[in-house]
Amino acid sequence: MTQEIHPQVVQLKRSLLQRLESMERSGMTHLKKYPVIKVKIPSSATQTIRASLPRPKGPLPLPPFSPLNTASKPSTHQPEKTAKKSPALEKIEQLELSADPRCRALALVARDVSACRRCKELAETRTQTVFGVGNPYSKLVFCGEAPGADEDRQGEPFVGRAGQLLTDIIEKGMKIRRQDVYILNILRCRPPGNRNPLPIEAAHCREYLERQLRIIQPQYICCLGAVAAQNLLQNDAPIGHLRGVLHDLHGIKVLCTYHPAYLLRNPSAKRYVWDDIKILMAEMGLKI
Repeated sequence: MTQEIHPQVVQLKRSLLQRLESMERSGMTHLKKYPVIKVKIPSSATQTIRASLPRPKGPLPLPPFSPLNTASKPSTHQPEKTAKKSPALEKIEQLELSADPRCRALALVARDVSACRRCKELAETRTQTVFGVGNPYSKLVFCGEAPGADEDRQGEPFVGRAGQLLTDIIEKGMKIRRQDVYILNILRCRPPGNRNPLPIEAAHCREYLERQLRIIQPQYICCLGAVAAQNLLQNDAPIGHLRGVLHDLHGIKVLCTYHPAYLLRNPSAKRYVWDDIKILMAEMGLKI
């Protein structure tokens, strides 16, 4: 006859597993060793707790974020030396500390992204994941293809020369501050050698892209380059055919144009990008 497990013991076990999973995803690899405290647990619980609790078949869901209460008793232990946090993890923690619900929702997605290993090659070669940056309430999202070397190093999309050109398009051309839009990529890991994302890699990352867009709820998306446009719209047409018109993506108006990196190699194409941006500005009601 199976003995019933005390409900508090079951809840304690589940909470402990969730907390350990959360600490592991945040980069912690070791726990301090404290003196053992003996706790009296019903004998029936100790005999059957391992047999009764199911083994997790996959990653445990992250528990809701709650700041730790550090004001109880001062610790007498010296703090352990830990590895320096990556810029990506620092940005995640900033989102988690925000009181804004969209920031906290994005933080949950970013945590999942930081632990993702769906694409073995990308997970083994990346420095860190590159999630997204900007205003989570922006009605305009810019979508590129994948992080480059600068983005992989700094943990933020569009920070190299192409990123500076994108900033000029946003601020000098559209007269909008860069921090007032949201910027992300089809992929959140840098492909080796800055090659184009493989279809399977884009498919693996699609879930994260859609979760970000559901949280931000933009009215407009500007796709930068053929890779971004074709993957977002699921359309194999060349960028020359996709640009210059507005597309619909579940009620979101999408404009496609050339990638800033292409403009660095082909400055003469800047006039076509400006023509595209003017279409977007007119649709958004911005002064041209």
